[in-house]
Formats: sequence, C-alpha cells, structure tokens
Amino acid sequence: MIKSMTGFASLTREGDAATVTVTVKGVNHRFLDLQVRTPASLAPMESRLRALVQQTVARGRIEVALTVQPRLGGSMVDIDVNEAFIESLSSALERARERGLVSGPLTPGDLLRFPQAISISDQKEALDPAVFREVETALGEALEQLNRMRASEGGHLQADLDGRRAQLGELFERAAAAAAAGADVLRERLAERVKELQVDATVDENAVAQEIVRFANRSDITEEAVRFRAHLEHWRALTDSPEPCGRKLDFLLQEMNREVNTLGSKAEGLGVTELVVALKAELEKMREQVQNVE
Repeated sequence: MIKSMTGFASLTREGDAATVTVTVKGVNHRFLDLQVRTPASLAPMESRLRALVQQTVARGRIEVALTVQPRLGGSMVDIDVNEAFIESLSSALERARERGLVSGPLTPGDLLRFPQAISISDQKEALDPAVFREVETALGEALEQLNRMRASEGGHLQADLDGRRAQLGELFERAAAAAAAGADVLRERLAERVKELQVDATVDENAVAQEIVRFANRSDITEEAVRFRAHLEHWRALTDSPEPCGRKLDFLLQEMNREVNTLGSKAEGLGVTELVVALKAELEKMREQVQNVE
C-alpha cells in the first residue's frame, strides 16, 4: 500500500494531569528527517517521543510541535522563606527604629524587596509522570491522524502510478514487437549478405560466422524484455505490500530506464525510436510521482 509523505495533523487533548496540544506536519524528503519542538519540561522524554514517531513514519521530513499546560492544583512554584535572614533583618530594623532611623513595622511587602529573604523557584520542570503518559497518548493520536491523511493521499498516488505502470507495460510490448519486426527485416538483409559472401570464394566461413554473431548481439532484446517485465511485476508486489516502498520504487525506475536505453540502442524497426522516447517520458513522470511516496 502506497502512502504519501505529505500530511498534517493537529489536536488538543484535555487530560487529568495536563492539556496537551500536538501539531505534526510531514513533507517530502529522501530519508526520515525528524524535527521535534517541545517545552523544556518534556526534555527528559524527547527520545521516547522520537522513537514513537520513528515507529510510525519511515520517510519524509516530519515536524512535531508539542505544548503542555499542567492542570492547576499541584504546586506550580516552590517558595522558600529564609527565616534566619528575616530574623536578622528584623533585629537590625528594630535597632534602627530605636535610633530613630526608621519607623513602622516590617511588612511582607518589605520582605519581597530582599531576594535573600524569599526565593521562588518554578516547578514546571518537575512535571507529574502522568503528564508524560498523556503527552505520549496525544502524540500517538496525532500520528494516527497524520497516517490517515498520508494513506488517503497515497491512494490517489497509487491509482495514478498503477495507470502509468499499465501504460508503461503496453508501450514496452509495442516497442518489443516493433523491435522483433525490425529484427526480421535485418535477418532478411543478413541472409542476402551471407549469400553475397558465399559467392566470393575468397571469403572464409569465419567472416560469415562473425556477421551472424554481430547480428545476434545487435538485435536480440530477449534479456532486456525479461528483466523489464520482471521489474513491472516487482513494482506490483511492492505497491501491494504494507511496507514503505518509495525508495525501492525509485530504484526500480532507474533499472527500467536502463533496460529501455539498452533496447533503444540495440533494436531496429519502424517506430522503435518514438516508442523508446515515449517510454522514457513515462518513466520520468513516474519518477516525479515516486518522490512523494513514503
């Protein structure tokens, strides 16, 4: 089954521990190029998130963006009161009041002016482990959405490529038939040439044999035809398989193009050149489409 490399998914999940938003975008790439953007609080699980994507996607440039909003209720900040410092500060202020340097009691607002008195640390880095599970679940759902879209687009790609594969097979059979007809014409010419050589008593049989060998090497496309047809069957097997096949299809197209080039250089016959040009044009169109296949 063919899948496209392009797709998009975005969702927000309200969990018991956090609200998780996931966006996943896929575009064409020769290999798997994975970009993951997460808040610092998810740094401990980035490798797990990457592994989850790699289990689902084999090829393409994948961009994953995650945001997490933990539920209120847990301690979001840690407030540490430096009692020793406050006592020392209070004693110092009391002495200052006795000397008439300051007036009024020490208030909480006064303490906030002294960073040594109260320290406030953000606890967002220490997320509840339940948040990690909810992030994995949300990412898994987003990847399922992405795959459904990629599979849907892949269905259109497969329909187009199946049609082109059938047309490619028809063009090749026409080219093979034209080449066979051309071989018959060449065989008749060879027969006439052999007769001419046989009339000349000075020409030995080796020359005649060499002429026959040259004809056989020049016109026989049996090997190319067998390989090309095998490539078409292999193509069918790959596209019907559940495994990603884009890179293998690209390789098959290169092999088929090689067989077409050889056919064009060896075969003779009416219309062979035009059919070879048509074959190469169709292969190029298929190659462009395969660049979209996972």
